[in-house]
Amino acid sequence: MYNANENRYETMTYRRCGRSGIKLPEISLGLWHNFGSSANERNARDMLVTAFDLGVTHFDIANNYGPPPGSAERMFGRVMKSDLAPYRDELIISSKAGYPMWPGPYGDWGSRKYLVASCEASLRRCGLDYFDIFYHHRPDPETPLEETMSALDYIVRSGKALYIGLSKYDPEEAQAAFKLLRELGTPCLIHQPPYSMLRRGVEDGLLDVCAENGVGVICFSPLAGGLLTNRYLDGIPADSRAGGDSPFLGAKDLTPEMLSVLRELDHIASRRGQTLAQMALCWTLRHDAVTSALIGASSPAQIEDCVKASGHSGFSAEELKQIDDLAGSLG
Repeated sequence: MYNANENRYETMTYRRCGRSGIKLPEISLGLWHNFGSSANERNARDMLVTAFDLGVTHFDIANNYGPPPGSAERMFGRVMKSDLAPYRDELIISSKAGYPMWPGPYGDWGSRKYLVASCEASLRRCGLDYFDIFYHHRPDPETPLEETMSALDYIVRSGKALYIGLSKYDPEEAQAAFKLLRELGTPCLIHQPPYSMLRRGVEDGLLDVCAENGVGVICFSPLAGGLLTNRYLDGIPADSRAGGDSPFLGAKDLTPEMLSVLRELDHIASRRGQTLAQMALCWTLRHDAVTSALIGASSPAQIEDCVKASGHSGFSAEELKQIDDLAGSLG
């Protein structure tokens, strides 16, 4: 029987999420493609309990994570039942809906029909009574925003979730959604955009919109799909994501220019006494509007490395300029 580390809250730093009563760990764990049906279940379990032992209290899933869709939630549900159930009240568990899940016109996007049905199916797969956070995973260009926000409000009022989140909304879409949710009486808790040294679009207004509305920000892909780790500094390992058939990272992304930049960034990290991954996480957390950085992992050791970034998000002006110059050189 799993017994959690008694010292699990001693080294992790927790940040308040917007203007809410919730605090999130600076490092959160996402259950993406390493928790699908082909994943090693023992390794998946070890990653989850290792993370919790290190103070990671937030686990982020989505209905379509796998592959196939739904399998990451089922994997999480099995570990929840076998090991983490006694600690449910210490955990923030989130899921999402917004991508294809079943055939026909009601299995995708942002209708009330889809969102409510998807939330209920996700709860069954996870073996939970409620989610702490339920997200709309991406904006729907056809469904009225009022319908989508009303569905999210209903999900909270019906007890299926405690808080609402949004993902991949641009600043204008987010502003409109935040306003509607406030008017409905269920303010948005958090927004989940991509953000890393190599992908900075959120700096063009979204971070400001979230801060002005009291909405927290949790960054996904803060390690740029694994680029901002030591995994590729000496080329492409055969067993890596880029060395396989992943649609998210391939050999084409590892140009000579990119490898040169990654090696220079690694030198900066070394001078800080950090790994490249730790520095990349600290860089996203340097911004006051950011609540947490959401990592993916394929082993407990990777989680142990990343968690060491917590509490060390300070940078000198010289370091920030060097990082900006290097990232900017990639165009």
